[in-house]
Amino acid sequence: MSKTSIDRLRDYLAQLPSQSQALLMREYERAIARGEDVKVANFVLDQLRGVVRGSPDAVRARVEDPTRLIFKSIEPFLIEGTAAGRPGEIRRASLLPIWQWLERDAVDAVQAFEAVAQAQPEPTASEIERAVRKFQQAAAALITQVTTPGPNGRGTARIGPPHAVEDLPALGAVLRAREALDAFAGKLPSLLRTFTDSQSASVNGALNVPVLVTPQVLPFSLSLVMQRMASPWQIIRLAVKIAASDDEIRVAATPYGVAVTMALAELTRVAHQLRTDIRRGKFDTAPELLKTAHDGVRGLRTELDMRNDSVWGRQMAAIRVEISSTLQSEIESVPGRVRRLLRQRADKDISPTARIDPADVDETVALINFVAVCRTYASELAINEVTLRTYSDLQQYVEKSTEALVQSLRAGEARIRAYRQAQAKAAIQFCEVLFGAEYAALMSRAADNAMAVVERKPKKTG
Repeated sequence: MSKTSIDRLRDYLAQLPSQSQALLMREYERAIARGEDVKVANFVLDQLRGVVRGSPDAVRARVEDPTRLIFKSIEPFLIEGTAAGRPGEIRRASLLPIWQWLERDAVDAVQAFEAVAQAQPEPTASEIERAVRKFQQAAAALITQVTTPGPNGRGTARIGPPHAVEDLPALGAVLRAREALDAFAGKLPSLLRTFTDSQSASVNGALNVPVLVTPQVLPFSLSLVMQRMASPWQIIRLAVKIAASDDEIRVAATPYGVAVTMALAELTRVAHQLRTDIRRGKFDTAPELLKTAHDGVRGLRTELDMRNDSVWGRQMAAIRVEISSTLQSEIESVPGRVRRLLRQRADKDISPTARIDPADVDETVALINFVAVCRTYASELAINEVTLRTYSDLQQYVEKSTEALVQSLRAGEARIRAYRQAQAKAAIQFCEVLFGAEYAALMSRAADNAMAVVERKPKKTG
């Protein structure tokens, strides 16, 4: 960035109100903590700090934002938005109101922490870490006090919005168990591709710490395991192993029954994401989401004996219905799109300016690919019949249409030949998906030969 550009940026930042500067600084610090646009965020943050301190050269980073330091150990469990998450998750949006409440109700603890964080000379990392741990334990004690029912409880009315109140007990539990959770995370492999019996035994051994298996903390312990899994639904294997049975009643009777609830919640999330992406036309994500949904549904139905009328059984049925309805409506729309592009109209009905939109063709290719992927996972996702019927219809229609379009290139008026060529090209792209590259190449050569014959024909003389 040129000097002039830097000056313009600094001038703009200097014109912002002080509250806006503080808000912007905090948001950039949080973006850096999340690993988003770190290079740009650091640059702008340095300039902003210089403006706030009154000198462009005064860009030494202050000790990190207090909320970031205090809640850094919560990061693995945070989710965006204010909608309720599954067990083992805390909403990021709850942290700010909870911090503001702590600033009001835990003034001494906040001041003691800030005294260390802002000390001169700058405190060492170990000094800051000790201050963080001390504050976290004080915060956890206060949270326990206000969330404990009975005459000694102080109540949660002053904390903030409902989602913050709902997340408060979970946050207190994580802060109290922070050291145990950190130690447990350090014992886990970086990636669990398949959660085998030996790995399950190893994880169960690492979980053999009383604080990690309390009802409040266990979901967070299991969340750490799920984050390392290539297939998070496999967390149910730990519950089945603990129960020594695949019967859902026996599994639900153990504290580890929450693992099944968490696995079902993850599948529900995948189903919602699939529906959202399809509605937005983002079919590039469909194969991975379909595989995740298929493997999860099949895994839970195979490894856990769920009754149709149980809570878990109804959840599983709802997931399959949502995925099926999402996919079925989209699958059934594909033949109509293909027919609209490849329909052979009479020459007189084709305008000289008629065109086929390449973007429309590309989107239809993506949809045909989508149907092909659905065919792979159709049985578990309850779309077997509609997928097989649609794919068969597409193959028959595209094969006949491609041959007819190639033949049409040999005749017809010159004014509409470009349109016929565009149709034939689109048909060949569809053939590549439905029949493979070899057949598509064969039809492409046939189209080239047809055009060559037309070009060799002598022009009529008047």
